[in-house]
Amino acid sequence: MLVKNVVLTVILLVLIGCSSDKIGDVNEEKMQMHDFDKLWNYNEPAETEHKFRGVLASTNALEKPEYQLELRTQLARTLGLQQKFEDAHAVLDQIEQELTPAYPVAKIRYLLERGRTHNSSGKKEESLALFMEAWELGVEVKADFYAVDAAHMLGIAAKQDQQLPWNEKAMKLAENSPDKRAQGWLGSLYNNIGWTYHDMQEYEKALAVFLKALDWRTAHEQVIETQIARWCVARTQRSLGNIDQALAMQFDLQKEKQAAGQDEDGYVSEEIAECLTLQGKPAEAAPYFLRAWTLLSQDIWLKQNEAERLERLKTLADKKF
Repeated sequence: MLVKNVVLTVILLVLIGCSSDKIGDVNEEKMQMHDFDKLWNYNEPAETEHKFRGVLASTNALEKPEYQLELRTQLARTLGLQQKFEDAHAVLDQIEQELTPAYPVAKIRYLLERGRTHNSSGKKEESLALFMEAWELGVEVKADFYAVDAAHMLGIAAKQDQQLPWNEKAMKLAENSPDKRAQGWLGSLYNNIGWTYHDMQEYEKALAVFLKALDWRTAHEQVIETQIARWCVARTQRSLGNIDQALAMQFDLQKEKQAAGQDEDGYVSEEIAECLTLQGKPAEAAPYFLRAWTLLSQDIWLKQNEAERLERLKTLADKKF
């Protein structure tokens, strides 16, 4: 599960259900309640929390109660992404008391965020029934976007032998849905399915799906996601033993990010180091291990869940030749 968790850190904390539309510069003071999802910035949950609280504070009393409930589920999500799990559950507890059958979408979103909060805090078993209920209700009321979200979360939280079937269910619904927002899940689903195959050491199948993800991201002009998709392809080429090709792709990514003025990517540096090591060039690899450790050691999730990996990076960075 190591590789999958790495990518989930890059995408799914983001991508753990990276479910909303891309966010531009939005003035929350002019934001209509039903547009609140446009305020999401998954990379800045604290900033998004502040914006959501601002919308709630200025809500018109005539706004639909369901919108308010939905917004509060997303407020809980911002707290979960900040690892304030008790605070997130407290918000969800309040929402639970106000839910009625008249608000099915709010109920689905409540179930998703309660499940995500459990899953992110290491309580996967407690999340499964919640995601399952969200899936069933989403299908029942034809809320395809949220049904896909639920199936995709089951593809993350379920036992390994159930992850691929759930991701495939999500993919089938997204591919066949008339809802363009549901279709927007496909890039993430292709990514998740690719990593499931990779975990199963089905590297050729993983590569085929990652190439599909790359085509999808490129066609939709998603710059950062396209870079991640290329990283996934390169990582799988390393698993297939195509070290020269994998290294060339990672160097290309590094150069592209530098030219675009983007921050240095610790995962790219790590892969360059791993490829150089496999080529028998440990001295050339060491500076890249150092860059990788310097950047990735700042990641809270990695520090809590991949301490041995970070220690290995540091050891290889400090090795004398």
